Amino acid sequence: MAEEIKTLDALKDAVAGAAATNAAAGAAAGAADDAAPARTPQRDALGRAYATGKRKDAVARVWIKPGSGKVTVNGKAINAYFARPVLQMILRQPFQVAGVTDQFDVMATVTGGGLSGQAGAVKHGISKALQLYEPALRPALKAAGFLTRDSRVVERKKYGKRKARRSFQFSKR
Repeated sequence: MAEEIKTLDALKDAVAGAAATNAAAGAAAGAADDAAPARTPQRDALGRAYATGKRKDAVARVWIKPGSGKVTVNGKAINAYFARPVLQMILRQPFQVAGVTDQFDVMATVTGGGLSGQAGAVKHGISKALQLYEPALRPALKAAGFLTRDSRVVERKKYGKRKARRSFQFSKR
């Protein structure tokens, strides 16, 4: 009986030692997981970063490269394509937040939607391309909410309704 107790105590000590070793190894692995791998810049052979931006029904393909701040949308200058100053301001926001105004040239092709949706799509694409070109800019762009796709879209029209929610006028008599 005494021998069984001694072996049982030895077994408990062995299990406790193994558990402590596993806990230490798990903590070390957890610490390695917490330190996320550093993001690396993603550029093509021409030194450009590419990203796709979306807003409503508009989809924009955006390439950025170091330059003088020239923005081209569908082959036209920003002033010619987006005539409204508000839309031009929307496109400049990611550069102002990141603090890299007039340091990158932008070439974008955008399809679908209206001008406002297209401006939002290009803004989203510029933001994503900036953080891919220079990962250090990610915290500023993320804090401003420019890396999140704005998921609001027009609600569909339902049958039996005049619009998406508007009903026909009710007549009591």
